[in-house]
Amino acid sequence: MVLLVGLTLLLGLFLAVLLFNPRHRKSGHKAKAQASLNVDKASKSYSKTEVSLHNKRTDCWIIIKNKVYDVTSYVEEHPGGDSILVHAGDDSTEGFFGLPT
Repeated sequence: MVLLVGLTLLLGLFLAVLLFNPRHRKSGHKAKAQASLNVDKASKSYSKTEVSLHNKRTDCWIIIKNKVYDVTSYVEEHPGGDSILVHAGDDSTEGFFGLPT
């Protein structure tokens, strides 16, 4: 019984070391991650008027939680069919989260 408890504690300690030990990354990976963060910080702002111009099946932008998404490539794959086009060029937040429109 004591041996079983000892082995369990040893296994738990080993797993804790594996989980909490920081992984070393290659310097190239860190540079790519930093570059990705810089791109996110430099995002562009769009006016509602500009977004409203992109309201077709072949050019479809939507707004979700005040962020603009170009979903043109997704229109044909949308599981709800053409329902994505109901708010093309407009705010789709309520429809996206399943709230009544």
